[in-house]
Order: sequence, then structure tokens, then C-alpha cells
Amino acid sequence: MQVQTMHFKARAGSKLADERLQQNLTKLSTKFVSARASAVRDIDFEATRAALKERRNRALENLDVWLETFEREATRRGATVLYAESTQDAAKLVADIARKHDVKKVIKTKSMVSEEMQLNRVLGEMGVQSIETDLGEYILQINDNEPPSHIIAPVVHKDKEQIADLFAKTHNKPRLTDIPEMTREAREVLRPHFMSADMGVTGGNFLIAETGSVAVVTNEGNEGMCTVMPRVHVAVTGIEKVLPTLEDLATAMRLLPRSATGQTISNYFSLLTGPRAAGETDGPEHMYFVLVDGGRTGLIGGEFQEMLRCIRCGACMNHCPVYQKIGGHAYGWVYPGPMGSVLTPAYVGIDKALDLPQAATLCGECNSVCPVGIPLSDLLRKLREKQMERRLRPLNERVALAVWGYLAKRPVTYALFTKLAVRVLERMGGNNKAISRLPLGAGWTATRDMPAPVGRTFRELYKAQHSHIG
Repeated sequence: MQVQTMHFKARAGSKLADERLQQNLTKLSTKFVSARASAVRDIDFEATRAALKERRNRALENLDVWLETFEREATRRGATVLYAESTQDAAKLVADIARKHDVKKVIKTKSMVSEEMQLNRVLGEMGVQSIETDLGEYILQINDNEPPSHIIAPVVHKDKEQIADLFAKTHNKPRLTDIPEMTREAREVLRPHFMSADMGVTGGNFLIAETGSVAVVTNEGNEGMCTVMPRVHVAVTGIEKVLPTLEDLATAMRLLPRSATGQTISNYFSLLTGPRAAGETDGPEHMYFVLVDGGRTGLIGGEFQEMLRCIRCGACMNHCPVYQKIGGHAYGWVYPGPMGSVLTPAYVGIDKALDLPQAATLCGECNSVCPVGIPLSDLLRKLREKQMERRLRPLNERVALAVWGYLAKRPVTYALFTKLAVRVLERMGGNNKAISRLPLGAGWTATRDMPAPVGRTFRELYKAQHSHIG
């Protein structure tokens, strides 16, 4: 997926003006948010989150050890483990595997790492057909390879009517609007691909070091079809996904589905270990793991290491008031929402994602729902600080903050300035008591009026009220 983060403001504006998108995005609050709230009541959420946070930290603090353990155990069970420093290297490794096994068709499950790798494009350029089998990803693929707008529900930005039109156009069949019938139609289209593919590519929700296994979670069962039928199975995932033990995995699975879709458990859960053994009737003949760095080791030991705990549940974006209004495409890269506003600058460069750390209210809702306790609002604030330190923000913004900083350190001067400012703003409000045009504040008043203050500062109002009480 090409980096388009520099267009965030323009894209966000167009998404806010898209009434159909606004209606479609209400599914986030009516479905995911309410379902999660109900699902976490079944467990002691805070205690389970603390336990998972500790287990994820333990893995990250000794990441090299657990990766070596995983490689040893996976190799012992017949799999091949490959490492890629960059996403481009990872795509090349998968292409080499396809070339080695004379692969003509690949079937894929949903994988955000493969989006980082632009894997479908790479395979297509070498003449290999790559078919997305997750229903949402399939819908996007037949819609001119549109990128996903959500990491769990990639087609949340579209409604049933739009998908019905797309199916009728692409499948050359009568237009259907009944969801089970539409799902069956997609299944009938995909089934021949499952039966004829040479290679299956999956992501990996987690890697289990002690057994050399990959855990893959879906709600459609396509991960089974992608790993049982083809001769070759390639699992691509980030190096940070490793967990030391199956017990760690059990803890993670208590929170992942609840946080992602509000389910107590996913419909399908596969724990895949090695290729088909002698005497087994299904499974791949060859199994590969492509473990991707892609900027992840750059976070180890630094201010943003906590971001590597992320288990890609999507809860932060489901609850984010900004994401709820603009959707995922405005963010311009693979990972949207609060998590993306931290990960994207970390992976592609802070200078290429100047607006993303600002694309948050810092309300803290993402912190409260994160199943691994990532302080996302604190990390976003740190990114804003780094932007200021590197002079990446506009000059007028830096000057304004410098002036405010100067005043804030001098209480007497600050009090005099604010006393004058509120009186000026009161006059600007006029009879309507609303400011329609504010110098240096056009970003606010371009779309809404600013309520005019009453002409007295908080200190003045507080002093007057307490004097009255006394």
C-alpha cells in the first residue's frame, strides 16, 4: 500500500463531507463498541489486561531469545523460517518461494503485514494470480484493489447496497440484497480458487515460541481452506508477534476477540505447526514463515517500544471520535486510527506523517479500551514533541506555542494577557456572542462559530463567586 499520509487533511475533509460514509461509519458504535462493552463484562478485564501486558512485555524484553526459540522449534517440525529486514525484502522472499515451487495462483487470508509488503502487486508483476479470500478483502480487491479502511472490518466504509452493485457488476449475475445470499454468491466464486491454488498465504495473529506454531484467527474459516488445500503455506507476520508459551496465547485469546468484534471467542481458530507429516491426509507439503522487521526493531528500547505490544484488535479506532468520523482511508497507509497515528510515523518516518499525531483529541478513550494497556495518547503527545523539536510543524504554530510557553512560565504576565484577551474576544462576539472569524484560529472558525467568552477570566469569576459566598 503506497504511503499517502501527506494528504491527510484533504482526505479527512472529503470524508467528513461524504454523507453516505458518515452513515456507514455508525456501524462502529452500534456494533463494535456496544458488543465489546458487553463482552468484557464476562471477565475481570483489568486483571486480564494486566496479565497480558506483562506477558507481552516479557516477550519483547527478550525478543531475540524467543525468536530463536521459535525458529528452532518450527524448523524441528519441518518448517522453514526466513527473516526480512524490510517489507520489500519480505515480498521478495515470498516471490522467491512462489518461483521455487512453480506457483501460478495464491490464495490469501487477511494480513495487514502483506499490505505493508504490497504483496499482491509484487506477485501480480511476476504473473502469479493472488486472490483475497476474506470476504471484506475480496470485496475491496474486485473494487479496483481498494485498500482496507479497518484492520478487522476492512469494508466497514461500504454499505450493503454498494456491495450489491459491485457483485452484480463483477459477477455478471442478478443483483442480490439479502446478505446470506450475497455471502453464498461470494463463496461460490471463491470455492474454485480454494481448490486450484498452489500456495496459501496467511498472516499470523501470534507466533508460539515453545511449539514453533502460528495462531490464525478468523470468523469465516477461510484460513483453513488457505492452509489445508494448497501445496505450500507461507505465514507472514511481524517479528513482534511472538509469544513464549501456549499459556500466553490463552491469555491473549481471552482479550483479542472481545476487543476486536465483541465476541467471547472467534468462529475459527487455527494453531498451525509444520507441514503435513507422514500419514496425515491434509495440510501443506511445504511450510514457510516470513518474519518481518519493517521498522519494528527500531522501537525496541526506545520511547515507543510499548507500541509493539499491540495485538491488532482495532479497539482503539472503533472508539476514537476522529476515526469514527473520517474512517481509515484518510490516514493514508496500512494502519489507521490512534494505533496508526503512532505506528505510521515510526515505520515510514515522522516527516512523512506530519498530520497523524495531530489527528487525535487526546481524550484517552483508546487508552481505556486497549487490551494490552498501550498509553496511545501519551505516545501521540511524544510524537508531537518530536515534531516541534525537529521544527517539522508550521512556523506560525511554533511561534504561537513559543509565545504561550513564555506566558505560561510567567504567572503575572499570563494573567494580564488573558485578562485583555477575554475582553477583546467578548467584543468580537457582538450581540450573537459567537465569533465567526478568528485570526490564527481559522481551523476552528472555518467550520463552526466559536462561543465568545463572558469578558472575564476564570480567575476573576472564581474570585467573584467566592467573595459572594464569603
